Amino acid sequence: MKLLVIEDELKLSEYLRKGLSEEGYVVDVAHTGIDGLHMATEADYDLLVLDGMLPGIDGLAVLAALRQSKQTPVLMLTARGQVEDRVRGLQGGADDYLVKPFAFSELVARIQVLLRRVGGARGNGEPTSLKMADLEVDLIRRKATRAGQRLELTAKEFNLLSLLLRRQGEVLSRTELAEQVWDMNFDSETNVVEVAVRRLRSKLDQPFERPLLHTVRGMGYVLEVRQS
Repeated sequence: MKLLVIEDELKLSEYLRKGLSEEGYVVDVAHTGIDGLHMATEADYDLLVLDGMLPGIDGLAVLAALRQSKQTPVLMLTARGQVEDRVRGLQGGADDYLVKPFAFSELVARIQVLLRRVGGARGNGEPTSLKMADLEVDLIRRKATRAGQRLELTAKEFNLLSLLLRRQGEVLSRTELAEQVWDMNFDSETNVVEVAVRRLRSKLDQPFERPLLHTVRGMGYVLEVRQS
């Protein structure tokens, strides 16, 4: 899941970027309304976290412009807690409203609810769950099971598994995994991908009879069912 945070307070935006990344989301940040609107319209995001008071154009103006072309879910943040301010934001197209200061756990819970709501409304659109053999991944609840058993995955392990499952049968290189899961340029000196794959394999395959995650030497990794 990819989120865009539009927040001009540098410390808060970095706090949100770090915290939401640790929750397993890919997070982009914009510090002005103009930059945020450009990013929101040019790229596809699953959800926007939008500050109400921004330099240049404020959050309501960003929201109004965005709603002309996209229905991306928007959670608004604001220091203004008056009822009329919240009503104005909701009437302007916001999906939810959170008043500063807020608990990070509440922010995460509200994001999950919005994503679940949108996922249910998509119908025949993007799937909210993925399956292969006895493996099932719920993308909204961020839960993975195999043969009915819950897999206790870290946020990065879940993202790695989700990516491999979305593209099952396709060999993904270490470079692509690093860029997609860690949002980083691949460094041949780091073994972050190998370590994560090894840990994922220990949870995904070792307790079960049939392995699903395979190494293709010199090329990368693939998730697929192979005949024994």
